[in-house]
Amino acid sequence: MDVLLSLISSILLIICVLIGVAFLTLLERSVLGYIQIRKGPNKVGFVGIPQPFADAIKLFTKEQTYPSLSNYFLYYFSPVIGLFLALLVWIIYPYLTSLYSFNYGFLFFLCCTSMGVYTVMVAGWSSNSNYALLGGLRAVAQTISYEVSLALVLFSFIFLVDSYNLGMFFLYQENVWFLIITFPLALAWFASCLAETNRTPFDFAEGESELVSGFNVEYSSGGFALIFLAEYASILFMSMLFCVIFLGCDVDSFMFFVKLTFISFMFIWVRGTLPRFRYDKLMYLAWKSFLPLSLNYLFFFVGLSILFLSL
Repeated sequence: MDVLLSLISSILLIICVLIGVAFLTLLERSVLGYIQIRKGPNKVGFVGIPQPFADAIKLFTKEQTYPSLSNYFLYYFSPVIGLFLALLVWIIYPYLTSLYSFNYGFLFFLCCTSMGVYTVMVAGWSSNSNYALLGGLRAVAQTISYEVSLALVLFSFIFLVDSYNLGMFFLYQENVWFLIITFPLALAWFASCLAETNRTPFDFAEGESELVSGFNVEYSSGGFALIFLAEYASILFMSMLFCVIFLGCDVDSFMFFVKLTFISFMFIWVRGTLPRFRYDKLMYLAWKSFLPLSLNYLFFFVGLSILFLSL
């Protein structure tokens, strides 16, 4: 019965995440419409609400094309594995019912995000296109650079909380949010999340002005839709993680979802506001700015935890 219950809960989780992704795309298109002073999607149904589902039907019913010289097996399965990893990482969500609450949730998150870069790299390489290969290589360099600062920020809080379990963050933020006491780390984490999910201003893997469309240039219909879904599922997950670490982790309250929506909105706001970085500036930011900041905080928190242990 426990296995059956876990299976049903997992299916419900996947359905809810995919519906959230659908409406995140609608929110993005509406917000970008307002930012650029134009109409967003408002023709399909009442204020454009069925638009994401119309998009999904259109994408999945289009004819599937593939390059004749591609490595077909890898080309076909890399978007599937990408979406699988983006949904798999959701099992560390700190449920009220402790569905999959395991003590090494953060390590599992780091493993899954590290695996995610392989799907982009393989998608770029297997397409047998120079543009796609360049996009894949850029994504690899970018993700490796920003994963370092992401992991160091995470370890700072793991030393502070003394646990890898996401549920512990709720206990430590009952009186004051971590955002208030570690604001610079929150900014570094948010920027690293933007880089990790290949979003503007760090969307070098998909630079339309330079690489046509980047690593997904040879994908159409279902393959493109799966890459798209994986990216937006990652955005929702990173927003959730930001709320857990910095904004209280009160997952059983309605306000948690308001905070999550606001952080997702900030991803879109950044996209509508900032231009794309230059590639060397991206690397400079990771290694010269975020790395020293996160290392200093890590040493500070390690010293703090040793001090409390000695007391």
